[in-house]
Amino acid sequence: MKGRLLHNEPLAKYTSWRVGGPADRLYIPGDRQDLIEFVKGLPADEPVFWMGLGSNLLIRDGGIRGTVINTKGRLKEMHLADDGSVYVEAGVPCAHVARFCGEQGLVGAEFLAGIPGTMGGALKMNAGAFGGETWGIVKQVDMVNKAGNVIQRRPEDFKIAYRSVKGCDGEWFLSALLMPTPGDAATSQQKIRELLEKRAKTQPTNQPSCGSVFKNPAGDYAARLIEQSGLKGYAIGGACVSTKHANFIVNTGNAAAAEIEALIEYVQRQVEEKQGVVLQTEVCRVGERV
Repeated sequence: MKGRLLHNEPLAKYTSWRVGGPADRLYIPGDRQDLIEFVKGLPADEPVFWMGLGSNLLIRDGGIRGTVINTKGRLKEMHLADDGSVYVEAGVPCAHVARFCGEQGLVGAEFLAGIPGTMGGALKMNAGAFGGETWGIVKQVDMVNKAGNVIQRRPEDFKIAYRSVKGCDGEWFLSALLMPTPGDAATSQQKIRELLEKRAKTQPTNQPSCGSVFKNPAGDYAARLIEQSGLKGYAIGGACVSTKHANFIVNTGNAAAAEIEALIEYVQRQVEEKQGVVLQTEVCRVGERV
């Protein structure tokens, strides 16, 4: 194996919230082929969890049993394919994809600049920002299953919805071919700059968070409902509803995962009681409670 296998590895430093208990095993692959070989060698009954930049993710304080595969800084190949599509491996940060497409004069991927995760995570949840969604520009993906077989799939192989991708259980994203539209590079790059400026003004980008915590209900915004419920600035321990954007929960410095989860559930109860709306979480909660 070219990668590193760590045992009983604390996961807090791998997540954007800076919380999380240990993984039984954490594998950091050397490259795509190394990852395929590692997966092929795992026991058939081994629980496997994949993570990239650790955004949109709450790992509980008890950690994760089984093996965690971390693609951050790995699976980072990205290039223009012969047919004009963009080949992107799962570990490439979404913001890098947005910039690369803009530099190539391809438009339609600018929204990726506002997603604080990797391409693999964006594919898994149909991540979106500023009105764009990941699967709107996907032509094809490569998946790997537990036997180490690589399978090519197209969007029609999945059930894709708002912040949801279902189908092909037991397979994980290795890479994607994206099909942005040919356009003007300068226009695309200017749009990216404007989106990043808007993000910096409206989101707590200088504090540990997971990105948006809740899905927007149809025809409304989770942030508006939370703010109308008087919850901006409400805190449980070191977890606090951001005063800058109510759909963000920030770690003020010493939060435990349990405090963040308690705050998520408190916000849900309060919004349902005061606004009559049940907020659905966008963030993925995994692992064991202490």
